[in-house]
Amino acid sequence: MANINTRKSVMTLLSSPDCVMSHCARFVLHEKGIAADIEYYDPANPPEDLLELNPNGTSPTLIERELVLYDSRIIMEYLDERFPHPPLHQMDPVSRANTRMIIKRIDQDWYELLNEILHSGEKKSARAKKMLKESLIAATPIFNAQPYFMSDEFAIIDCVMAPLLWRLPSIGIELNSVSDEITHYAHRLFSRKAFKASLSDVEKEMAELPK
Repeated sequence: MANINTRKSVMTLLSSPDCVMSHCARFVLHEKGIAADIEYYDPANPPEDLLELNPNGTSPTLIERELVLYDSRIIMEYLDERFPHPPLHQMDPVSRANTRMIIKRIDQDWYELLNEILHSGEKKSARAKKMLKESLIAATPIFNAQPYFMSDEFAIIDCVMAPLLWRLPSIGIELNSVSDEITHYAHRLFSRKAFKASLSDVEKEMAELPK
């Protein structure tokens, strides 16, 4: 890996290769065409120079000159503001606030269940898997209402949703067993050039890209 001084001279995103939160940030990077180095590391053995900048060694960590960010949602917001074209947020404050509330709800309702599935014991994981599938099915009308998540245009919420939906097959939830509407929505996201570019080698094995 590059040393700290080198990283400070260019934008660098340090990522675990299977981290769903990092995947969201990588999707934004590629969607906006930002020139940045993406460095993968083993989260069980984070490099020492990363720990100097982020003592928690968490993924993702974004480094740009003297700036160090290590919260995925903050990184996504920063990238959208730092590189405003194409915008992934609507410009008016009310719409931006509503978007942030929706993402918070997605994190609380769906990402927390995904985290339980990935990191809990068998019994708790099975319960979380059932809850996640049922919750997604219950939200089918939202996915069916517009081409993207509650929007006619691709936006930052879709960068949050795509990595979660991509992981469903790898945790035993087939997309086509959830709903056709969610499957079609997911395929619209997975077909984007930026999404394909955002996948690590590990993530490429989790599901199949639409043909």
